[in-house]
Amino acid sequence: MSTEFNGTRQVLSVFDFDGTLTYHDSFIPFLRFAFGKRVFARRMMHLVLPSARCVQRKLTRDELKEYLIATFLSGIEAAWIQEKAEAFCQRKWNTLMRKSGVLGVAAELHSGAEVTLCSASPEIVLRPFAERLGVKLIGTQLEVENGILTGKINGHNCRCSYKVQRLESVYGPLNQYHIRAWGDTRGDYELLASAHDAHWRH
Repeated sequence: MSTEFNGTRQVLSVFDFDGTLTYHDSFIPFLRFAFGKRVFARRMMHLVLPSARCVQRKLTRDELKEYLIATFLSGIEAAWIQEKAEAFCQRKWNTLMRKSGVLGVAAELHSGAEVTLCSASPEIVLRPFAERLGVKLIGTQLEVENGILTGKINGHNCRCSYKVQRLESVYGPLNQYHIRAWGDTRGDYELLASAHDAHWRH
């Protein structure tokens, strides 16, 4: 299949994941699926105070996410999370994914565009979804030491301006592409602003 060009520039189609291609957030449901309802509920209790501080604007969304990741993923084998992510994708695909979003991604691939997900959710969780869609993946990277998750983010949460930075780190200067982008939250504004064709959800 030939690569699509717009004028003289290759088309780069970028999709947010949660809420754009899905009906709702995927990370929290993944944690519930992976750890089971009892462990999930018990660990979520540790996030009550941080969540309250976030509502009071004493804690940022990114800081709250760091608490969430540290609470659930510190000292967990990366291979175990990968296995759970595969099972989650297989089990939840039909109820999680928007049909219009899946068809939209397929249409971009069929056109010959370079297509990638660009999401704040952890790459380790979204990789099975990206593989099933047949697209590249840029997401929040988690720190791993000797095969064990440390509970820390490697770099920055992939949202807002960091989405654009991560795209540039993978694809180089974005002005060499004709960018199509899809998003649905404040975390996608900078991505949508960088696009020639910006779309609010698919």
